[in-house]
Amino acid sequence: MAVPFRKTSKTRKNKRRTHKKLSVPGMVECPECGEMKLSHRVCKSCGTYKGREAK
Repeated sequence: MAVPFRKTSKTRKNKRRTHKKLSVPGMVECPECGEMKLSHRVCKSCGTYKGREAK
């Protein structure tokens, strides 16, 4: 079984893990009520989408 000759440093380990992170969801301001909402979704507070009432 292969065993590393030297300990992997914190910097080297963190460089390898740079892509393992959470991404922030794309939040936009609702043009009707001004609340923050996810883009391309119906607003939870006023229920509008693209200036129209959602069903």
